[in-house]
Amino acid sequence: MTSRQRSSLYKLSLLVGMLMVTGCSSIQPWVQPYERDKLADPIMAFGRHPVALQHVAHVRDSREAAKGANGSGGGGCGCN
Repeated sequence: MTSRQRSSLYKLSLLVGMLMVTGCSSIQPWVQPYERDKLADPIMAFGRHPVALQHVAHVRDSREAAKGANGSGGGGCGCN
């Protein structure tokens, strides 16, 4: 097999692969408009108590003595 044939075969297989991947997608949204009110319900939130979660995140960032994942800097002594 020559390099030209190999290149053509590679391009053809790439094109077929792209067509197969786009065939799996759909234009319609996953969540329909009439389902959004159920998903916006507070019971669907990951954290039940957002104030308590913020406090725990603050304490964790203070104890780590490094920059946390949420972008705030901590001191290690707890006196931000």
